[in-house]
Amino acid sequence: MTTNLPSPTQLRLIIETEDFDSALRFYRDLLGMPEQIAFATQGDDRVAILHAGIATIELATPTHAQRIDEVEGAPRSGAPRIALEVEDAELASDLAVQEGAELIAPPVRTPFQTINARVRAPAGWQVTFFQELQTLEARAALEGFSTDDARAR
Repeated sequence: MTTNLPSPTQLRLIIETEDFDSALRFYRDLLGMPEQIAFATQGDDRVAILHAGIATIELATPTHAQRIDEVEGAPRSGAPRIALEVEDAELASDLAVQEGAELIAPPVRTPFQTINARVRAPAGWQVTFFQELQTLEARAALEGFSTDDARAR
């Protein structure tokens, strides 16, 4: 018998960076993630906890991750990657590049019913900006959309 732990109440990604100011400008100022209070001491001991809305964890096999890279037109790198839902993926990627991020893959309409664009942000993480084109309910009626348990293997 498996005993389940209580569900987490928050997902927090920790991005360690030597260029803290650049990363803070990107995530807090450019992307508009509100900063909450956090504990640090003095000098170079700095931390910013930024609210990013609802968090999910996307588990993907290497085959699926490669498929996403192919769809987005991004080369395989194995670098840490986060995906942020935005209202306008093209605008988000344009603004990110204007602020110094490197464009990895320009906006593209995906078979997942999103528009995705990918940049390399400060601290080396890849950020996919995705814009939903349909609701979850509408996508549920389309071929290929289901849960892993419901999918035939």
